[in-house]
Amino acid sequence: MDSAASSAAAAFAGDRMAARAAGAAAPVPDPAALADAHERAADLGVGAVSDAVGTALAMFSRMADARTAVEVGTGAGVSAQWLLSGMRHDGVLTTIDIEPEHQRTARIALSGAGIASARTRLIGGRGLEVLPRLADDAYEMMFVDCGGTDHARYLAEAVRLLRPGGVVVMHGLIAAGGPARQGTATHAPAHHRSPAAVDAREALRTATEHDLLLPSLLPLGDGLLCAARV
Repeated sequence: MDSAASSAAAAFAGDRMAARAAGAAAPVPDPAALADAHERAADLGVGAVSDAVGTALAMFSRMADARTAVEVGTGAGVSAQWLLSGMRHDGVLTTIDIEPEHQRTARIALSGAGIASARTRLIGGRGLEVLPRLADDAYEMMFVDCGGTDHARYLAEAVRLLRPGGVVVMHGLIAAGGPARQGTATHAPAHHRSPAAVDAREALRTATEHDLLLPSLLPLGDGLLCAARV
């Protein structure tokens, strides 16, 4: 990952947060509420997106003019705050997590951030078991941050769920191994042959080859695979 790009993105996100704290209009969460959610995530022992990743989520939500969004991996509600900050003021986020304690914690964090309960729909369960029950062509934004080795399947769900012009973002693909940087798959370092690395490369290949996706890989956080639904 390009450390200079990552550092610049983090500095930019910090400036946006400072502007929001100073009262400027900016599509970012309330800094105090966000800090509280980060503390709750640490208490739970779950990951939370960085401000640089969050800023990108808010930007994509705003660019897609998202009224409906779906998230897989609620965690403690950090990414939900970022997504909602970029969505329409009446937008609704459906967020999915297999751990009930995560969603209870996220609900408290979101309430503390002043986000009306009507703006979120929390569903318990595995993402790939819940997503097939959601309506086709019904969302403008989808965010996946749940680990595992099913990212290509999540992409398939994104193509079905997103309206044309919608955006899917997946977090963690560079950290998981991403594109092999050296050697062949057979002779690559061990971490490039791990299930997570193989899954990441499959997802990247799927996004690149799919006729209805326009993808890009951004060096933010643990790596963001972003794709517009065309």
